[in-house]
Amino acid sequence: MTTPAETTAAAESAAPASAVEQRLAELGLTLPAVAAPVAAYVPAVISGNHVYTSGQLPFINGKLEASGKVSTGTEGSSDEPTVSPEDAKAYAAVCAINALAAIKSVIGDLDRITRIVKVVGFVSSDPSFTGQPGVINGASELLGQVFGEAGHHARSAVGVSVLPLDSPVEVELIAEFS
Repeated sequence: MTTPAETTAAAESAAPASAVEQRLAELGLTLPAVAAPVAAYVPAVISGNHVYTSGQLPFINGKLEASGKVSTGTEGSSDEPTVSPEDAKAYAAVCAINALAAIKSVIGDLDRITRIVKVVGFVSSDPSFTGQPGVINGASELLGQVFGEAGHHARSAVGVSVLPLDSPVEVELIAEFS
């Protein structure tokens, strides 16, 4: 599996344009290009002083690296492909990075973010899997590392039967900006 660091390190080689991007660089990460929508929607919209992102999949260099249900391997007896909770957690971090790229596309500078207000995470889960909060911690922990106190947020972590393109995880953000 490709890590978030490997994912974004190759995405751009330009110097970071903001303090937030500098912090990402310190973590070995850079923002990728905004993922193209897979249906009829836009990646992010502004309403007042908030940015709402569409659900972001863990695209790495434009490709979904894994598909299937998140499972420890001890639940159920499905012949469908599975993704480990540890890998899914890393993919949730990739989703968060992709969401930040979507936010930047509409506000121009991630330094304008004053608070990550809410994270909503969806985990395509084996019916017996109950570790959705641990998976979505991948996104939450990354946002805390990048934004410090301003990255602490309200959150939902929801298990679902299937996600677009059979993705194991999807994350959306609400961010306040000035």
